[in-house]
Amino acid sequence: MPYIRKQFDSLKPMGEFHREAMRYFREYLIVGGMPQAVAKYVETKDFTKVDAIKRQILRLYRNDIKKFAGAAANRVGAIYDAIPSQLQKHEKKFTLSALRDEARMREYDGAFFWLEDAGIVNICYKSTAPNIGLKLNEDRTSLKCYYCDTGLLISLSFSARGIVSDEIYQKLMFDKLEINEGMLVENIVAQMLKASGKELFFYSNYDKEQAENRMEIDFLVQKPDVTSRHNISPIEVKSGTNYTLNSLKKIIKSFDQYLTTPYVLHTKDIEQKDGIVYLPIYMTSLL
Repeated sequence: MPYIRKQFDSLKPMGEFHREAMRYFREYLIVGGMPQAVAKYVETKDFTKVDAIKRQILRLYRNDIKKFAGAAANRVGAIYDAIPSQLQKHEKKFTLSALRDEARMREYDGAFFWLEDAGIVNICYKSTAPNIGLKLNEDRTSLKCYYCDTGLLISLSFSARGIVSDEIYQKLMFDKLEINEGMLVENIVAQMLKASGKELFFYSNYDKEQAENRMEIDFLVQKPDVTSRHNISPIEVKSGTNYTLNSLKKIIKSFDQYLTTPYVLHTKDIEQKDGIVYLPIYMTSLL
């Protein structure tokens, strides 16, 4: 970590150490941070045995929802069960109609708050304008619901037969999984930003008439050490190696007077190009 911090501060590539850092990061992505899961991995290096521990924790979560959520237990449980499918979508925004036709946020906002207060999820709210007052522009009717621990999310998502097979874990470890890993990578970015004390916001604009105004920015981070009005960093998260940055370029063009450094978090090494800083995803917590 001292070397990672040094390279982050100087924005110089990790070089030969990048591959090793990504390997450690993928281990953490798979195992997660739950003490029992970490201890089992240290002891056995066996992803299947770790998965069994994680599934025990998930069962405890479900039992706690039934026991402590009271009258909201059904709504809390419905949200909890829908998290993987909602994160699998391209835009990741939670669609209430997936829970029930004609569902409204006023019926479910208490259930989201319960899950967040319980430390089970991290809520990311839409900001209607990427300027100094992200909180002032918060739209609580539009949100993304990330899981608290990405290791647990993997077990929750790939558990059709009761346990995640070692083959799936090995494919995750070596970046060979056939499905889009975007949900896992974006989830762990949300987890890392939240753990480092950041409030989570995203920005989207679906202008039906002007295509140049349509954009979806994964995260907005407010930089407290910047005293001018240029203190919002837009962040795009990319799980693959081939990608476009249309939305990031649009927000820079439209809101440059409010923005400081734009970032792309990806699986490759540090790079600076056209005013954008590209960071390896394991540096998220240093933003």
